Parts: sequence; C-alpha cells; structure tokens
Amino acid sequence: MTDDLFSKNFFEIFDIAVATDIDLAKISDTNRELQKSVHPDRFAQASEHDRRIAMQQTSLINEAFQTLKDPVARIQYMLKLKGVDMDSETDTTMDGAFLMQQMEFREAIAEVRSHSDELDKMLAQTKRQIAELMAAFTEYYEKTMLDEAREIVRKMQFLIKAQKEIKEISAQLEDEMF
Repeated sequence: MTDDLFSKNFFEIFDIAVATDIDLAKISDTNRELQKSVHPDRFAQASEHDRRIAMQQTSLINEAFQTLKDPVARIQYMLKLKGVDMDSETDTTMDGAFLMQQMEFREAIAEVRSHSDELDKMLAQTKRQIAELMAAFTEYYEKTMLDEAREIVRKMQFLIKAQKEIKEISAQLEDEMF
C-alpha cells in the first residue's frame, strides 16, 4: 500500500481529466476497484499504521467519488483546484436579474401543484438551463475566467435546488393520486 493517493487530486485518483463532463460509469467502476484495493478488511492482519492508512484511503476515495459524481460539487472542486474559494455561506453577492428570475420561478412552482404537465415543463426548463450553465462553466473554466465560472456554480446551486423541489412536488402529487 502506498501513500501517493494522498498527493493526488480527485480527478487523478480516478485517472480522468479535469473536466465538467465525465464518464460516470467509468468512475463508478474505478471506485469499486479502488475500494477493493484499499478495503480495511484486506489489512486486518497488517500493522496499526497500515490499517489506519487503509481507512484514510477509503475515506478519501469515498469523498472523491461523491464529489465527482455530483455536477455542482464537481465544478466547485474544479474551481478549488484553481484556488477559487466557494464559501457560499459568506458570499451573498449575486446577479440581481438571476435572483429575481429564481424567485418568480419558485412562485410558479408553488402555483402549479395541481398541474403536473406544468411541472414537467418546469423540470425540462431547469434541465435545459443547467446544461447551458454547465457549457458556460466549461468555457469560462478553460479560459481561466474563474470569477465568471464561480458565478455559474452559484447559479447552478439555485437551479439544482429548484429541480429538487419540482421533483418532490411531482412525487407528492403522484402519491396523492394513488
């Protein structure tokens, strides 16, 4: 067992390029292989040091996998690699027009509870907007326009939350129908 895993970024751990669009099936397969190789049970008879390292590697691989499979977490991590802080708790500045659009969108979500076809349209709209933002992020990231890329991440966080709310309302409506 080597400690070099700790010197790698999450993309390197999974042997993929730093990119917004990654092969989720590949990282799932790689995750399984990595977990097998460092699983603490394999080191049950090893020294205390080796068992501790195995646990730390397992934890690191889990964190890397969870980060890479989540699109927003992935692009936040990409910015972190470039030295951009994404501390959303203290950063309250944001595009006013986008915030207004999100407030109106949330109001519309609340109003369409009884119109599932409208929810489907809203879900499609959020998916389209997320795809557009991901493309914009890629462009900004590749051009090292990190402030703009950071703003994209923050917008995506709002859209992902709206998408989750739409899905929850849809599920509630389905439950009520049955």
